[in-house]
Amino acid sequence: MTTKNLPLPLFRANQVRELDRIAIEEMGIPGICLMERAGCAVFSTLKSCQPKARRIIVLCGIGNNGGDGYVLARLAYLAGYDVTVLQLGDTAKLKGDARIAYEAMIAVGLLCQVFSEKKLSIVDVVVDALFGTGLDREVSGQWREAIEAVNRCSCPILSIDIPSGLHADTGTVLGVAVRADVTIRFIGLKQGLFTGAGPDYCGKVYFDDLQVPDITYKSVKSTVTRLDDQILKTALPKRSRIAHKGTFGQVLVIGGDSGMTGAVCMAAEAAARVGAGKISVATRIAHAALVNIRRPEIMSHGVETAEELAPLLTQADVIAIGPGLGQSLWARAMLEAVKQLPKPIVVDADALNLLAKAPFRFPNSVLTPHVGEAARLLETTTTDIQADRFDAARILQLRFGSVCVLKGAGTLVVDSNGTIGVCTCGNPGMACGGMGDVLTGVIAGLLAQGFSTTEAAHLGVCLHGKAGDRAAQDGERGLLPSDLFPWLRYYANPELKS
Repeated sequence: MTTKNLPLPLFRANQVRELDRIAIEEMGIPGICLMERAGCAVFSTLKSCQPKARRIIVLCGIGNNGGDGYVLARLAYLAGYDVTVLQLGDTAKLKGDARIAYEAMIAVGLLCQVFSEKKLSIVDVVVDALFGTGLDREVSGQWREAIEAVNRCSCPILSIDIPSGLHADTGTVLGVAVRADVTIRFIGLKQGLFTGAGPDYCGKVYFDDLQVPDITYKSVKSTVTRLDDQILKTALPKRSRIAHKGTFGQVLVIGGDSGMTGAVCMAAEAAARVGAGKISVATRIAHAALVNIRRPEIMSHGVETAEELAPLLTQADVIAIGPGLGQSLWARAMLEAVKQLPKPIVVDADALNLLAKAPFRFPNSVLTPHVGEAARLLETTTTDIQADRFDAARILQLRFGSVCVLKGAGTLVVDSNGTIGVCTCGNPGMACGGMGDVLTGVIAGLLAQGFSTTEAAHLGVCLHGKAGDRAAQDGERGLLPSDLFPWLRYYANPELKS
């Protein structure tokens, strides 16, 4: 999913409708003018993305999304393109600006045809203008059949506003949705494009504000924002020439029960790679030497009891607990020893699973559940979590009193104010065991350097995702968590690229 040069604020569907209303009623921009601008923007995007395309099919519904399609069809037809408009729904039901756009298309001699899958086989580009952001029910009947047919065709697909069938607020698929190669959005970006199934269905995302004045946005406040790699260029300052290891804090990583030493090693190294001053590991006595063999810069301690752990907790500025922790009596003792500490704590993996069994609040901390862990923490199913990731993340934050990082495609970071950041970095190659351990270490390492829990979570998910994207340039399949280490160091030093 490409997201360059997009605005940061994200909106719900009702908020974008309010922006439309303000633009029309308060800014005095006629609705048909906005629709014409939208059609022009789509045509420009189509020409840019598919410069050799000459045969175009525009699939239109009976709402304003279809109206944008009619404008595009008219413009392309007048420009000499071979344009076919396939209509779903009764055009007699068209009203308002969509009716005006339809009649303007008819006036130049371009008529609608009944949808047929056969027509999709002789075309260069299919433009999806079926449903806009108002869809909130499962797609069925002829609409479902049409979307399934579009997804079977081999040509590029451009969706106007949002891939038809994708929920604008949650990013869930309403039974079936168009798998677009390109999506162009207007006035306000919808939050559902960037998490859940959104990144898998939207393709490359473009945006056009349709020349709406900036003042339009002042009365519609977004509580969701995109997090992209631009944050790394400004939030990570160049280090002072008189800094020392104590300047950048000490991280203690707790975990590594039987057979899971690798997890705690990766978390510890990740903390070091993003710049923490000192890194210690508390693990089972049998595993302590293994940590030193893997990475001698990490101080490794064999710990079997809470009493043995206590002095390490005192020395540390930040605690990370969970990677390879397991759920044994030893693991429970380790978690019990840290849960009331007045220090930043990153809670991940089996520490989250133990927390689900015996919940308590973790203020001044960062919780980093994946979907399965989130479901256990909220006593629900992964399906329910994915049905509305935004809501799930907010509930997690409220219940546990921590900054919550809900991992997955479009990782969400929700802070104590209920504001959500959506990370647009990362790729499917990162869907493998150990990536979460690396993220835990990254966030802990940033906390040690003095960033707040919210700042460390925002920076951490972006740094982790950016490093993953760079490592994946050699291929997503087969990407390993340790492949991120050199790129974590690289992107943690933005001054090198100035």
